[in-house]
Amino acid sequence: MRTVTSFPYDVRRDDHVWIPLSDGTRLAARIWRPVSSDTEPVPAILEFIPYRLNDLTFQRDSIHHPYLAGHGYAGVRVDLRGSGNSDGVLADEYLDRELRDGEEVLAWLAEQPWCDGTTAMMGISWGGFNALQIAARRPPSLRAIATLSSTDDRYADDVHYMGGCLLSDNLSWASTMFAYNSCPPDPAVVGPRWRDIWWERLEHCEPWLVEWLRHQRRDSYWRHGSVCEDYSAVRCPVLAVSGWADGYSNSVFRLLQHLDVPRRGLIGPWSHKYPHLGRPGPAIGFLQELVRWWDHWLKGVDTGVMDEPMLYIWMQESAKPATAYERRPGRWIGEPSWPSPTVEPTDFVLRRNRLGPPRDPGDEAGGRAEGGEPLTIESPLSVGQFAGKWCSYNAPPDLPYDQREEDGGSLVFDTDVLTERHEILGSPVVHLELSSDRPDAMVTVRLSDVSPDGRATRVSYGLLNLTHRTGHDQPEKLEPERRYRVDVPLNGVAQAFPAGHRIRLAVSTSYWPLAWPPPEPVRLTVFAERSSVTLPMRPIREGEKDLAPFGEPEGAAPTPARRRQPGEGRWTVSRDLVGYHSALDVVKDLGVLHFDDIDLDVRRRADERYEWVADDFESVRGSVDWTMRFTRGEWDAATVTHTTLTCTPSEFVVHARLDAYEGEQRVFSRNWHTSVPRDHV
Repeated sequence: MRTVTSFPYDVRRDDHVWIPLSDGTRLAARIWRPVSSDTEPVPAILEFIPYRLNDLTFQRDSIHHPYLAGHGYAGVRVDLRGSGNSDGVLADEYLDRELRDGEEVLAWLAEQPWCDGTTAMMGISWGGFNALQIAARRPPSLRAIATLSSTDDRYADDVHYMGGCLLSDNLSWASTMFAYNSCPPDPAVVGPRWRDIWWERLEHCEPWLVEWLRHQRRDSYWRHGSVCEDYSAVRCPVLAVSGWADGYSNSVFRLLQHLDVPRRGLIGPWSHKYPHLGRPGPAIGFLQELVRWWDHWLKGVDTGVMDEPMLYIWMQESAKPATAYERRPGRWIGEPSWPSPTVEPTDFVLRRNRLGPPRDPGDEAGGRAEGGEPLTIESPLSVGQFAGKWCSYNAPPDLPYDQREEDGGSLVFDTDVLTERHEILGSPVVHLELSSDRPDAMVTVRLSDVSPDGRATRVSYGLLNLTHRTGHDQPEKLEPERRYRVDVPLNGVAQAFPAGHRIRLAVSTSYWPLAWPPPEPVRLTVFAERSSVTLPMRPIREGEKDLAPFGEPEGAAPTPARRRQPGEGRWTVSRDLVGYHSALDVVKDLGVLHFDDIDLDVRRRADERYEWVADDFESVRGSVDWTMRFTRGEWDAATVTHTTLTCTPSEFVVHARLDAYEGEQRVFSRNWHTSVPRDHV
């Protein structure tokens, strides 16, 4: 990334700004704005998240908010109620209280003498979520939003559940917030009352995992904050952004399809990162694009931003399987609208070990002879060890590895060797006719690019809890051995398959530890001659020029920080062939970082472990440990959290522990032990 040191506007930084709310709560804010805004007011752009602006996001914030301020905006970073140095307690994601707080913050910003009365919202992940949700509430000053790595559907397309299956990232993410919510404010900012604020947080800190497990189907809990319930509520322009290695690319397609406001979409090769910091690369000049977006909608400048394709997409080229990439090969393409009129859904029929074009209607006898035999699969629990994370955070490397070992426990269907290049754009859909020998079952389908040497790179995948086959709000048990027809949508993708390669579809009955397995082993029977996959083929366009729509990434100079102690990252699969114990261990240790501006040391470490014994479905277990520590002079505050999720055939069992320390003295300790009935999961 190129560091920009000179901007059209000189920038000032206002630290430790307090924004008052109507109930007496104060929220901590940092504001970058043009010096000239004292006499020439500017629009304000809000990022509203719980990740501690004073330290944990200080470096990242200092790259893009001053950049926006240097181009004539007020970049405003606010910690949610109960996070960082803000007052109060953070009780869950996207509560009505949070959204009302956001509306109050926007109203406060619009009234400041340096603001011209117009506001916008931007953010990645949590900040992208609440930007969408607050936009649906139509605060009067809000003119446009940029939502990155977010979703319009909190149940079906978020970190908690996928296709009605419980994701292990639900445990991972709940554990992350358990740790973050336990952290103290900074005495240098809030003064002597820091310990009272911290104690209130500790006493009210809860493992959110329990609440999320209490809602295993799509109910009012998840419908709240899901803008897909009423797309028409959003009335301001929307820029929606994600990456193929992220967990949230599907929402970009849906927002472009269903919103009826000015909108644009952008999907690159990135993981859960801002595109100017994007990995895998190429990173892009996203902040320049943001300035064009805001200039158009907040200042009325004709930047041409709405004259370009509605959707920019990174069409990925074939790549060898790897758990991390510096750069994904590919090219930028553009679509004038979504759904694209040029994408052609093309069916491929499943046959024994083969994936081919539909048979000629007159070839019924040959079809029965070739593919009429039912195919059965009961996957070992080891299928999924190389799946990577549901959402790639790129620390440590967490992308799916070579799928050949996964394919060994799956039904596999390959095309013939391709004689010409194929490109797909959108969401493949697998249509299966199947039966199950158990009333609760799941099915996983994976699409892979198979190179001539046999290596299989996963392109996309989908999960379906088969009790959710008719919807996520009213699951129904399966009748064993009864035949059902189900559709399994895969994550949207843009992928090229070169000539000489094959396209592979793999079907399995589990995908642990990416998703929690069913209560007991399941054998599925797939009736191949009645099953198919629809691929969204994008025809090769003669004369289509490769686009180069983005400049090189650039940003303001990041706030200086020094690494006092190195971290480590590990992703280790282990198998004991005596006791048949297997495990996936993930270490995310960021070491100790010293922030020069505030003379603060910060330590963060997370250890995740997912384990099981042979094919004992009751042995699956996930555990996450976090350590957070803040040190300055004599001030030394730390929290250690532990969360474990286990199960029986009838319930989930959560054990959690929170310990807080001042120096070496433990000042707070609490344990939780809770059981939640399994609800068709």
